[in-house]
Amino acid sequence: MKKLIYLCLILSGTGTLFAQENTETKEESRLDFTANIQNNHLWRGLIITDKPVVMGNLSYALDKEKKWKVGIWGASALTDDKDNTHYKEINYYVQFSNGRFYIGLWDLFNSRNINTAVASDDIFNYSNRRTAHIIDLRTNYTFGASFPLNIEADIMLYGGANAGEVVLESDGTYKKNKYSTYIQASYPVIKDKKVNLDAFVGAGFALNDKRFLYGNGENSFDIVNVGVKAGKTVKITDHYSLPVSMMAMWNPSNKFARIQLAATVF
Repeated sequence: MKKLIYLCLILSGTGTLFAQENTETKEESRLDFTANIQNNHLWRGLIITDKPVVMGNLSYALDKEKKWKVGIWGASALTDDKDNTHYKEINYYVQFSNGRFYIGLWDLFNSRNINTAVASDDIFNYSNRRTAHIIDLRTNYTFGASFPLNIEADIMLYGGANAGEVVLESDGTYKKNKYSTYIQASYPVIKDKKVNLDAFVGAGFALNDKRFLYGNGENSFDIVNVGVKAGKTVKITDHYSLPVSMMAMWNPSNKFARIQLAATVF
């Protein structure tokens, strides 16, 4: 009996040792996912929903340096909006980033409040006249450590019938896309401190029309997103910290403002 006990102790100790070795030698996975929770969802000066939102991002790195990634980004509001619609979104993307330069091609599909008279609520519909998908080209560049100004430029290349991006002929056939464009400059006013602060200003226009998505429909070019964003990391335990942020945003074109509180859960 004693020999059996000793043998069990030896085997359990060996198993623990192997488990520690496996943990130490385990390679960092190319597959990753994160989750965020926010009190609302604001995007390029627009209020996507005023209700609390849970967001998830699943990504896979195509190279060891993790510069190239493909992924799925999704979000859902926790409750219905005042108009009894429910915000739900699923996006697919491929992107490249080397730390200073970023370029990504995103397929956006927001299923909230789709007007089926002008757009299809079928997620597999990609027709140029009816699709609610938006193919969005995103780029940004940070100049450097001595002058860390970030310039962002995003263009809607295709789709967006529900968002008014598609223009039709009088007989209902496809005429053109507006190519709504968003540009933004942001700068870290305070960095490498317990609380960091970024300031930003964004504007919108269309490459192929006088009206664009982000503005009030009256001007061909307008400032649509001005604000500041503060961020810090809150230590919860010795092994877990919670990145949190607060953003104040104003849209001078549409004349509204919002505060956003957000946390990256993992």
